[in-house]
Amino acid sequence: MSVPTEIRDALKRRLWELATNVDWLNLSQRDKAKYYEEWTADTEIGGVLSHYIDRARIRVYLKDTLLKPYQRESLSDRSRPLMVLGLSPPFETIETYIKPHGCRLANGTIISWGRADDWKAVLMATHERAFLCREEKTLVVLLKASGRFRDDDFRLMVEDGAKKLHITRVKWLES
Repeated sequence: MSVPTEIRDALKRRLWELATNVDWLNLSQRDKAKYYEEWTADTEIGGVLSHYIDRARIRVYLKDTLLKPYQRESLSDRSRPLMVLGLSPPFETIETYIKPHGCRLANGTIISWGRADDWKAVLMATHERAFLCREEKTLVVLLKASGRFRDDDFRLMVEDGAKKLHITRVKWLES
């Protein structure tokens, strides 16, 4: 038996609201695990799901089906990456990318953004996109740059890699 669409959508809205309230994107894996356990035990979340799926699968359902899209959608908003790069609207977008998020503007600029801990994927995807489109101006924004990503030597290493991949500029955001 699967979860009815209206139940799934209502739970998704509720969990996304809760995720926003606890600053989900900035939580450690340990803190996220605590919330998964709490929500699994909650009668209004896990209790409702237990009518449709096995109790042992509820945590995975919460994580993979209801909350995974939250992070993807939260990071997909291009307004902040474009703003920190000093680009002003309106933006005519020719192409939009996911995994990692990005876009190609009408002026040929390719912009990619993602979490700092995904820096390798962001840089390589940017290089690949530019190579395939024969574009030269490429910009990268690395978000949630905390911990080792605040270290100047680490940033220099990443920026050196970006330079070798012909990426024009890397911008770091701590939140």
